[in-house]
Amino acid sequence: MNPTSKFATAPTFPIRLEDLPPLDHVSRLERCRAALDELDLDALLVTKLEHIRYLAGFSGSAALLLVGRERTTFVSDGRYDEQSRQQLGSAGIDADIVITVDQQPVLTQAATGFRRIGLEAGAVTWAAQRRYGGEWFPDAELVPTEGVIEAWRVVKEVGEAARMEAAAAIADRALATLLPRLRDRPSEAEFALELDVAMRRLGASGPAFETIVASGANSSRPHHRPGPRPIGPDDLVVVDFGATVDGYRSDMTRTVCVGEPTAEQRRLYDVVCEAQAAGVAAVRAGREAKEVDAACRDIITAAGWGERFPHGTGHGVGLEIHEAPHVGRTSAATLTELSVVTVEPGVYLEGIGGVRTEDSVVVTAEGCRPLTLFPKSLTF
Repeated sequence: MNPTSKFATAPTFPIRLEDLPPLDHVSRLERCRAALDELDLDALLVTKLEHIRYLAGFSGSAALLLVGRERTTFVSDGRYDEQSRQQLGSAGIDADIVITVDQQPVLTQAATGFRRIGLEAGAVTWAAQRRYGGEWFPDAELVPTEGVIEAWRVVKEVGEAARMEAAAAIADRALATLLPRLRDRPSEAEFALELDVAMRRLGASGPAFETIVASGANSSRPHHRPGPRPIGPDDLVVVDFGATVDGYRSDMTRTVCVGEPTAEQRRLYDVVCEAQAAGVAAVRAGREAKEVDAACRDIITAAGWGERFPHGTGHGVGLEIHEAPHVGRTSAATLTELSVVTVEPGVYLEGIGGVRTEDSVVVTAEGCRPLTLFPKSLTF
């Protein structure tokens, strides 16, 4: 096992949160307060749920967080009374917690005297912006902010990386356990469901996203939704899935052939795996993300399939399955040490099938460290 891994030995299943390093929500919230000076704001209204979880540790589906220079106000409804107090308390967050069906007067009062309040431009609808400006904060100037918390989330803390590594280990184990089931000709939907259940039994709170199982001709559709089609004996099968542990996600794709691959299937697989290995080798802190894309794309283009690689090479992963940085031809991002990105080239031939191979990796100064460790082999 890699010495920088959270697990000095093979992980024990089911994964337990108490065995993982804690998350430092207090420092994150302090960083947010410090940023108010830089942004010339009196407060930031945090509306994106992933950002509320990042700053305060709350995992529910409804909340607002008003972060001021001196005080933080957290508002949710009666479904989350006990949960919000427990989670914010466990995270060490000192906030005024208000449980109410009418959030407006609470936040209007909390913002008394504020002249400039930041709104998350990427998370606020036009209707909400009009409501906040006209009713909630009539005496304050509303200032759009972009990429503030998103930029902090790119670099993963020890506790975040440990959760993602645990999620990846769960996915690895689930696939290893279930892969022989493909010989029994389950439907795509049945195999996807069995993967999801297996991950929960191993300690995941759920899948990281809707599991993709695409077999035969369906494998030429990058985001095929698993259906009733039975997986056949000579099918290429693309399995793209991940687990979630304490909100943090893993992402991995493996392609296998249930029977003996044809020469065309073998060549397709070999080219994609060569491209993926080149992309992983190109990952390094300080490197432009589009260079990683080019490392993969050049190999696929040279094989004559450039037009059949229709998506970007990867993306950031964390509390969301798709987050910064984008890894693609048009990306302006530079890879940052301790960020987590995927490398997932694919080739898709309509009517024949497709191949995609994907790993999630932690960016390091020297290169990268893979989180997803399941072996790459066309046959099993």
